[in-house]
Amino acid sequence: MKTLNLNTKKTAKQVGIFVGLILVTMVVVAFTTNDGEGKTKNEIPQAAQAAQAMQVEVSNPVFEKITEWDDFTGRFEASNRVEVRARVSGYVENVSFKDGQNVKKGDVLFTIDQRPFKIALDQARASYGQAQAAMKTAEDNFNRVKSLRESGAVSIEEYDRRQQAVAGAKASIQLAQASVDNSRLNLEFTKVKAPISGRISRDMVNQGNLIDGGTSNSTLLTTIVATSPIYFYFNGSESDFLKYSRLARNGERGSSRSTENPVFLKLQDEEEYVHEAKMDFVDNEIDRSTGTIEARAILDNKDNLIEPGMFGKARLLGSAEHEAIMIPDEIIGTNQSVRFVYVLGEGNKVTTKNVDLGPLHTNGLRIIRSGLSSQDKIITNNIQKIRPGVVISPVESSLEKENNEALASEKTK
Repeated sequence: MKTLNLNTKKTAKQVGIFVGLILVTMVVVAFTTNDGEGKTKNEIPQAAQAAQAMQVEVSNPVFEKITEWDDFTGRFEASNRVEVRARVSGYVENVSFKDGQNVKKGDVLFTIDQRPFKIALDQARASYGQAQAAMKTAEDNFNRVKSLRESGAVSIEEYDRRQQAVAGAKASIQLAQASVDNSRLNLEFTKVKAPISGRISRDMVNQGNLIDGGTSNSTLLTTIVATSPIYFYFNGSESDFLKYSRLARNGERGSSRSTENPVFLKLQDEEEYVHEAKMDFVDNEIDRSTGTIEARAILDNKDNLIEPGMFGKARLLGSAEHEAIMIPDEIIGTNQSVRFVYVLGEGNKVTTKNVDLGPLHTNGLRIIRSGLSSQDKIITNNIQKIRPGVVISPVESSLEKENNEALASEKTK
């Protein structure tokens, strides 16, 4: 029994030592593992942050000499428009045109029944013949007493009476001649002719209808519009007028009242301003109700593509040639009323610069009045993913080259 007890104690002691070694080993391993993980948590993110900095494209703004153009909207109107009305009254005997055709000045459009006017002309001619006969009689009577005046064989009263009869006969001839001319003119007016060349509308009065003519309430027969050249009317604001006036005073741009400044037009279905016109007129006052002033450009419309009443847009010379900074509209941010752009700062950190905007240029870029220099590196992509102070990995690009390629691509579509 003693031997058994000694062996049991020895075995328990060995087991205790073995369990202790296992616990010490676990503590050491656990401590070593936690220490390593701590180092990984502290060191790996720093390396990842350096390796995973967002790549963004940066570029200098476009900086070049430009001429600014201002955009306006307006409508085309005929350079000449006539309401065709008859000068005499009567029945329409014939309509000599097709609705909507082009007519030339002097073409007969309507014919009014001529018979009453021919009769009136014959009556006037007859009256003229009577006046001539009366003139001959008065001259003969006067010549008989003319030689007797010096001898006293005729009284002064008789002499004066016959002399006045001659003068009255001359006046009667002139009156009869005027009546003949008027009747002849009325007969000519029975043929209603086109006063201008252009495109005619439909006939407002058909053959066989009675019309009034020669008064302010004369019957409207049709209309004719001249569309080559054609006018484009548009309105500018008071500030626009002042800007152009000051440019003219400074010699930077001619006044449109005396200079045929270029104007480029486009129609509703056109992308480019392909129609070249020139300034023709600026009104003499600003409309008090709208605060605008009316202006007009004239365009050769030889192909008659453009019709009066059509809507169009105009681009008018708005400045002298000057150097300007330009950037794409889509990279401009807004903070309430402040406009800004992201710029590459020191240490590749994102910074912002507030900018004052000008109009869009013809190349599609926005003109920047102030806030940027030509040496700034502006960020052109990933705008939604960055914030001020974030470190980025910049990639150089050419904004001017990209814009030229985009414009070329648009033109080939």
